[in-house]
Amino acid sequence: MRSNCIEAGCDEAGRGCLAGPVFAAAVVLPSGFRCDELNDSKQLSEKSRSRLRSVIEQHALCYAVEVCTPEEIDELNILWASVKAMHKAIAKLTIRPEHILVDGNRFRPFENVPHTLVVKGDGKYLSIAAASVLAKTYRDEYMQRLHQQFPVYNWECNKGYPTKHHREAIKNHGITEFHRKSFNLMERQLEFDF
Repeated sequence: MRSNCIEAGCDEAGRGCLAGPVFAAAVVLPSGFRCDELNDSKQLSEKSRSRLRSVIEQHALCYAVEVCTPEEIDELNILWASVKAMHKAIAKLTIRPEHILVDGNRFRPFENVPHTLVVKGDGKYLSIAAASVLAKTYRDEYMQRLHQQFPVYNWECNKGYPTKHHREAIKNHGITEFHRKSFNLMERQLEFDF
Protein backbone atom coordinates (compact mmCIF):
# COMPACT_ATOMS: atom_id res chain seq x y z
CA MET A 1 0.00 0.00 0.00
CA ARG A 2 2.78 2.47 0.91
CA SER A 3 6.13 2.11 -0.79
CA ASN A 4 9.41 2.13 1.15
CA CYS A 5 7.69 1.74 4.47
CA ILE A 6 7.45 -1.07 7.03
CA GLU A 7 3.84 -2.14 6.82
CA ALA A 8 2.00 -4.63 9.04
CA GLY A 9 -1.17 -6.40 7.90
CA CYS A 10 -3.73 -7.29 10.60
CA ASP A 11 -6.72 -9.58 10.69
CA GLU A 12 -8.71 -11.62 13.19
CA ALA A 13 -10.47 -14.99 13.32
CA GLY A 14 -13.40 -16.17 15.37
CA ARG A 15 -15.60 -13.10 15.62
CA GLY A 16 -18.79 -15.00 14.85
CA CYS A 17 -18.15 -17.92 17.20
CA LEU A 18 -20.17 -18.81 20.29
CA ALA A 19 -17.12 -20.21 22.09
CA GLY A 20 -13.39 -19.67 22.36
CA PRO A 21 -11.19 -16.58 22.16
CA VAL A 22 -10.94 -14.25 19.20
CA PHE A 23 -7.47 -14.55 17.64
CA ALA A 24 -5.65 -11.76 15.80
CA ALA A 25 -2.41 -11.74 13.83
CA ALA A 26 -0.08 -9.01 12.62
CA VAL A 27 2.41 -9.74 9.83
CA VAL A 28 5.22 -7.76 8.24
CA LEU A 29 6.21 -9.26 4.87
CA PRO A 30 9.40 -8.44 2.97
CA SER A 31 8.99 -6.03 0.06
CA GLY A 32 8.57 -7.93 -3.17
CA PHE A 33 7.06 -10.97 -1.41
CA ARG A 34 5.02 -13.05 -3.85
CA CYS A 35 2.66 -15.95 -3.23
CA ASP A 36 -0.09 -16.53 -5.77
CA GLU A 37 -2.00 -18.97 -3.56
CA LEU A 38 -2.25 -16.60 -0.60
CA ASN A 39 -5.77 -15.23 -0.23
CA ASP A 40 -8.51 -14.64 2.32
CA SER A 41 -8.25 -17.64 4.68
CA LYS A 42 -12.00 -18.32 4.35
CA GLN A 43 -11.46 -19.01 0.63
CA LEU A 44 -8.76 -21.62 1.32
CA SER A 45 -8.98 -25.27 2.33
CA GLU A 46 -7.65 -26.31 5.72
CA LYS A 47 -4.77 -28.08 3.97
CA SER A 48 -3.87 -24.95 1.96
CA ARG A 49 -4.00 -22.75 5.07
CA SER A 50 -1.69 -25.13 6.89
CA ARG A 51 0.81 -25.14 4.00
CA LEU A 52 0.65 -21.35 3.65
CA ARG A 53 1.19 -20.86 7.39
CA SER A 54 4.63 -22.47 6.99
CA VAL A 55 5.44 -20.22 4.01
CA ILE A 56 4.36 -17.10 5.94
CA GLU A 57 6.26 -18.05 9.08
CA GLN A 58 9.41 -18.76 7.04
CA HIS A 59 9.33 -15.61 4.92
CA ALA A 60 7.75 -12.91 7.10
CA LEU A 61 10.14 -10.34 8.53
CA CYS A 62 8.14 -10.78 11.74
CA TYR A 63 4.68 -11.88 12.85
CA ALA A 64 2.70 -12.22 16.06
CA VAL A 65 -0.56 -13.90 17.06
CA GLU A 66 -2.58 -12.81 20.10
CA VAL A 67 -6.00 -13.44 21.66
CA CYS A 68 -8.79 -11.89 23.66
CA THR A 69 -10.56 -14.33 25.95
CA PRO A 70 -14.30 -14.98 26.13
CA GLU A 71 -14.32 -12.88 29.34
CA GLU A 72 -12.73 -9.94 27.51
CA ILE A 73 -15.21 -10.39 24.65
CA ASP A 74 -18.12 -10.30 27.10
CA GLU A 75 -16.69 -7.23 28.80
CA LEU A 76 -15.69 -5.18 25.72
CA ASN A 77 -17.98 -6.65 22.99
CA ILE A 78 -16.64 -8.66 20.08
CA LEU A 79 -15.66 -5.71 17.88
CA TRP A 80 -13.44 -3.99 20.46
CA ALA A 81 -12.09 -7.30 21.75
CA SER A 82 -10.99 -8.05 18.15
CA VAL A 83 -9.29 -4.65 17.95
CA LYS A 84 -7.64 -5.20 21.35
CA ALA A 85 -6.29 -8.58 20.13
CA MET A 86 -4.89 -6.83 17.02
CA HIS A 87 -3.23 -4.20 19.22
CA LYS A 88 -1.65 -6.97 21.35
CA ALA A 89 -0.33 -8.67 18.18
CA ILE A 90 1.10 -5.41 16.77
CA ALA A 91 2.78 -4.66 20.11
CA LYS A 92 4.50 -8.08 19.99
CA LEU A 93 6.06 -7.52 16.56
CA THR A 94 9.86 -7.41 16.72
CA ILE A 95 9.90 -4.71 14.02
CA ARG A 96 7.83 -1.60 14.68
CA PRO A 97 5.55 -0.93 11.70
CA GLU A 98 5.38 2.53 10.12
CA HIS A 99 1.92 1.83 8.72
CA ILE A 100 -0.83 -0.67 9.59
CA LEU A 101 -3.26 -2.23 7.12
CA VAL A 102 -6.39 -3.48 8.89
CA ASP A 103 -9.03 -5.80 7.48
CA GLY A 104 -12.48 -4.34 8.09
CA ASN A 105 -14.01 -0.95 8.76
CA ARG A 106 -13.39 -0.30 12.49
CA PHE A 107 -10.16 0.13 14.42
CA ARG A 108 -8.69 2.25 17.18
CA PRO A 109 -5.32 3.91 16.48
CA PHE A 110 -2.33 1.95 17.71
CA GLU A 111 -0.02 4.43 19.45
CA ASN A 112 0.86 7.02 16.80
CA VAL A 113 1.20 4.61 13.86
CA PRO A 114 -0.98 5.58 10.88
CA HIS A 115 -3.43 2.92 9.69
CA THR A 116 -5.69 2.21 6.73
CA LEU A 117 -8.95 0.27 6.97
CA VAL A 118 -9.61 -2.06 4.04
CA VAL A 119 -12.97 -3.80 3.73
CA LYS A 120 -12.34 -7.35 2.43
CA GLY A 121 -8.65 -6.51 2.72
CA ASP A 122 -7.70 -10.17 3.09
CA GLY A 123 -8.53 -10.57 -0.60
CA LYS A 124 -6.63 -7.40 -1.62
CA TYR A 125 -3.35 -7.24 0.34
CA LEU A 126 -0.90 -10.08 0.94
CA SER A 127 0.03 -8.90 4.45
CA ILE A 128 -3.64 -8.94 5.52
CA ALA A 129 -4.17 -12.32 3.83
CA ALA A 130 -1.11 -13.65 5.69
CA ALA A 131 -2.51 -12.35 9.00
CA SER A 132 -5.85 -13.94 8.14
CA VAL A 133 -4.19 -17.34 7.57
CA LEU A 134 -2.19 -17.17 10.82
CA ALA A 135 -5.15 -16.05 12.96
CA LYS A 136 -7.37 -18.77 11.49
CA THR A 137 -4.87 -21.65 11.75
CA TYR A 138 -3.80 -20.77 15.30
CA ARG A 139 -7.42 -20.47 16.39
CA ASP A 140 -8.45 -23.73 14.71
CA GLU A 141 -5.62 -25.56 16.48
CA TYR A 142 -6.67 -24.07 19.81
CA MET A 143 -10.30 -25.16 19.32
CA GLN A 144 -9.18 -28.67 18.31
CA ARG A 145 -7.24 -28.93 21.59
CA LEU A 146 -10.28 -27.69 23.55
CA HIS A 147 -12.37 -30.33 21.77
CA GLN A 148 -10.43 -33.01 23.69
CA GLN A 149 -11.83 -31.57 26.95
CA PHE A 150 -15.35 -30.90 25.65
CA PRO A 151 -16.10 -33.36 22.83
CA VAL A 152 -19.91 -32.96 23.06
CA TYR A 153 -19.74 -29.55 21.34
CA ASN A 154 -17.86 -30.92 18.30
CA TRP A 155 -15.39 -28.02 18.30
CA GLU A 156 -12.98 -30.16 16.32
CA CYS A 157 -15.29 -29.63 13.34
CA ASN A 158 -17.26 -26.42 14.04
CA LYS A 159 -14.41 -24.52 15.82
CA GLY A 160 -16.99 -22.84 18.07
CA TYR A 161 -19.20 -21.46 15.28
CA PRO A 162 -22.99 -21.65 15.76
CA THR A 163 -23.74 -24.89 13.92
CA LYS A 164 -26.92 -26.84 14.59
CA HIS A 165 -24.91 -29.50 16.47
CA HIS A 166 -23.19 -26.88 18.64
CA ARG A 167 -26.50 -25.20 19.59
CA GLU A 168 -28.07 -28.60 20.33
CA ALA A 169 -25.14 -29.48 22.61
CA ILE A 170 -25.57 -26.17 24.47
CA LYS A 171 -29.28 -26.95 24.92
CA ASN A 172 -28.54 -30.47 26.20
CA HIS A 173 -25.34 -29.90 28.21
CA GLY A 174 -25.30 -26.20 29.09
CA ILE A 175 -22.29 -23.96 28.52
CA THR A 176 -18.61 -24.06 29.46
CA GLU A 177 -16.24 -21.37 30.73
CA PHE A 178 -15.16 -21.00 27.09
CA HIS A 179 -18.60 -19.89 25.84
CA ARG A 180 -19.24 -16.19 25.26
CA LYS A 181 -22.04 -15.36 27.66
CA SER A 182 -22.89 -12.07 25.93
CA PHE A 183 -23.72 -13.94 22.70
CA ASN A 184 -27.11 -15.37 21.79
CA LEU A 185 -26.16 -18.98 22.53
CA MET A 186 -29.59 -20.48 21.95
CA GLU A 187 -31.64 -20.02 18.78
CA ARG A 188 -34.74 -17.98 19.48
CA GLN A 189 -37.97 -19.93 19.48
CA LEU A 190 -39.85 -19.01 16.34
CA GLU A 191 -43.06 -20.91 16.98
CA PHE A 192 -45.27 -20.80 20.03
CA ASP A 193 -47.02 -23.85 21.39
CA PHE A 194 -50.66 -23.08 22.21
